[in-house]
Amino acid sequence: MEELAEAEKRTEARLEELAEAQRRTEARMEELAAAQKELASAQKRTEARMEELAEAQKELTKAQGRIEARVEMLAEAEAKTRYEVRVLASRLKETNSTLGGLGRSMAYALENEAYRMVPPLLADKHKIIISERLVRTFIGGKEINLFGRGRRDGREVLIVGETKLSLDERRKGKTGEPDVFEQLAAKVEAVRAENPGVEIVPLLITHHARPSILKAAQEKGIIVVQSFEW
Repeated sequence: MEELAEAEKRTEARLEELAEAQRRTEARMEELAAAQKELASAQKRTEARMEELAEAQKELTKAQGRIEARVEMLAEAEAKTRYEVRVLASRLKETNSTLGGLGRSMAYALENEAYRMVPPLLADKHKIIISERLVRTFIGGKEINLFGRGRRDGREVLIVGETKLSLDERRKGKTGEPDVFEQLAAKVEAVRAENPGVEIVPLLITHHARPSILKAAQEKGIIVVQSFEW
């Protein structure tokens, strides 16, 4: 009986151990179930995120397609613009060439008219009588638009003239050419070097001169003749 009682005690103790083990197993199973739920939730979040990324990838692909199309359009527009610029540059060059030729033609026309009309005007307004017709010539390496010999108050004078379509100080420096007074002065000095002791009358022929130019010319002793005067 004592042995039976002892065996029963050992059985009860073992049952308690088994019960405790079962309780721990159940707790572990609950933990695993909670972890599985959390894993399932995380997986759902991951899947949702993957769907978002896939959608973003689609949008990015669309945007990239739009960008590439825009880049192609810009490249075509740039090529077209470059072509138009080349065409405009060519036309501008032609226009400048035409205007340059027209300007030279007008300058020559003014000069040709001056050969005929300036002598009587000089005689009437400045008492200069031209003894030799005005000509275009080169003296001392300088091209003289109008050169001629005459007399004033019984003294011999030399006419050194320059023709300009217009005299406007606002254009000074824009064309890259020297000042008109400087040009005329250089030609006067070239003539004086070959004709020492002879009085030289500097002359400017133009269609129109601004008042400031007329005043400066008067101060320098330069005669300015505007085409409307003849």
